[in-house]
Amino acid sequence: MRDASTIVGAQRPPHGHATIEPNVILRGGSAEHLPDALCTRHVEDSGVPLKIQWGNRYEHFSPTVEKVIHDGNELLVFAWTTTTYVAE
Repeated sequence: MRDASTIVGAQRPPHGHATIEPNVILRGGSAEHLPDALCTRHVEDSGVPLKIQWGNRYEHFSPTVEKVIHDGNELLVFAWTTTTYVAE
């Protein structure tokens, strides 16, 4: 398995560039309690697990084979796998 990509906050397009369409949706764990805007995002490599910092913890999501249509876009589902906490 490849190392997880770490994402802090939402993915935003670089200044002066068009909006980047989301290509994944997060499901399970803390994602169930977040607004859609935080659960849909664009990732460069959809085959690599994600590690996303939320507050004092990291939420880990792994790609699945499931795809869903969300707001007219086909998105790959990333399923929650675990939570780890930031060391102090």
